[in-house]
Amino acid sequence: MSVYDDDILVWSEQQAALLRRLAKNERINDEVDWDNVIEEVESVGRSQLSAVRSHIVQALLHDLKAEAWPQARDVESWRKDAIGFRQDAAEAYSPAMRQRIDMAALYVQALRRLPEKMYGQPRQAAVPDECPVTLDQLLSEL
Repeated sequence: MSVYDDDILVWSEQQAALLRRLAKNERINDEVDWDNVIEEVESVGRSQLSAVRSHIVQALLHDLKAEAWPQARDVESWRKDAIGFRQDAAEAYSPAMRQRIDMAALYVQALRRLPEKMYGQPRQAAVPDECPVTLDQLLSEL
């Protein structure tokens, strides 16, 4: 078992130290775990994109709950949570993500997560079938 498999934190610290030495033109090329370094660098972007998508779905879901149960005791909390998820999405968002974020698909995910009943009560109001906000609107409505 390698350090990469056993303790990712120790591995990442070791690799960062080696890359710093490499940046100073030290000859340590054979010590760097290149395959895993490359994989980890690629995964950073994928993880960030996944986080933004998740925050968007959660923002949409909380907005949907507030819309579907406008008289529920938790409406204020849901709206506040939706704002928090929007802020989290905006903080993690980068412009290169735009082409990889499908608001319609994320809205469908949120709709699927919306319960049919809340506190034993069916939805009190209809929710839109299609996403009512654009990515720009969602990220700017803070």
